[in-house]
Amino acid sequence: MDSLNILMENYQAFEETQIKDRFFKHADLLKILDKLKANSAFNLREAGRSTNGLSINLITWGKGPKRVFLWSQMHGDEATATMSIADLLNFLSEPGQFQQIHDLLIEKCTFYILPMVNPDGAEVFNRRNAMDIDINRDFHRQQSPEGRILSHLRDEIKPHFGFNLHDQSTLWSAGNIGNPATISLLAPAYDEELSINSTREQAMRVIVIMNSAIQKTIPGKVGRFDDEYEPRAFGDNFQAAGTSTILIEAGGFYNDPEKQYIRRIYFKAILSGLISIADESYLKAITKDYFSIPENKKLHFHLLLRNCKLERNGIPYKLDIGLCKEENVTKDARSIKYTYMVTELGDLSAYFGYEEINCEFFNLTQTKKIKIDEPADLIVHDGTNILLTIENGVLTSINIE
Repeated sequence: MDSLNILMENYQAFEETQIKDRFFKHADLLKILDKLKANSAFNLREAGRSTNGLSINLITWGKGPKRVFLWSQMHGDEATATMSIADLLNFLSEPGQFQQIHDLLIEKCTFYILPMVNPDGAEVFNRRNAMDIDINRDFHRQQSPEGRILSHLRDEIKPHFGFNLHDQSTLWSAGNIGNPATISLLAPAYDEELSINSTREQAMRVIVIMNSAIQKTIPGKVGRFDDEYEPRAFGDNFQAAGTSTILIEAGGFYNDPEKQYIRRIYFKAILSGLISIADESYLKAITKDYFSIPENKKLHFHLLLRNCKLERNGIPYKLDIGLCKEENVTKDARSIKYTYMVTELGDLSAYFGYEEINCEFFNLTQTKKIKIDEPADLIVHDGTNILLTIENGVLTSINIE
């Protein structure tokens, strides 16, 4: 994997510059796919149409016997993996000095890539499709055309491996040591007993390789996603059908709201997994190392105010205030406005914040009474100097080191 680390040092050579945030649309993706048409190594075809009639496109690349199916953006507001796939397509098109990795992949594998399963959701930056169906809970009924397309392709391709690509809340933590779960990995369960057969075990082994690779870049920031069996989900059912399925979830990283750094880590996770499949290095991985990846725990706030001094009915008391940023999509669905909501009060000593202020030696003024699940209205100050101002949930000033 040394060559992979060197590749990551040259990432700008592959990064798709047409995508710079999470709010790209179907038309933006088509411009990227159009560039592939002149490259005979790629085959593009329309796999079907969304509820609103947008094309859902399948990309095929490679001539090897190991079939790998990658699908992204089942949820329209989970766009990180699609950005990483755009970067991956650039690498597969022009690998530059990394021809050896390219040749290994093209000779050993055939990739089937569905970069945007839910284009209607992406248009409005919404989890669900235009029917208001969560596609990833539609495996059995298959009322959504998007779900039917995905299921049909798995049956047609009969992939040995599947990469189920998502985003998760930025509030997940990698264990309980204070790090966010920037990337979470999972070999989904195929039954309620969480049994492990050879299909699921192979996915676990690939994940061990992936975890080892990305730990070098984000040590301690990789989590293991909850493996509770979800009978309506595609990943769980693809696992049951014999496709070794790997779930990747993009979480949070400090000061990376548009996940432009995370897209690079996500790319590394995908590519390290693909290389391990191509060279079969995953077969040497130890399954118990999969279970050493710390479980996701929801222990993060976006802003944590510790040791706040308050008073009620003349009685002074101290508590911590946990605030989370609620995302509100703008009308053009091209950006986000944030509202800081009060999500927890009390002893939060076992929790963490992307930003933290110890208010022990400062004053906290409630512009409006602090209530759980309400927008924050408060000022943190020391009399003359203001550290933090939030007005009706909107952060108007912050001055912390």
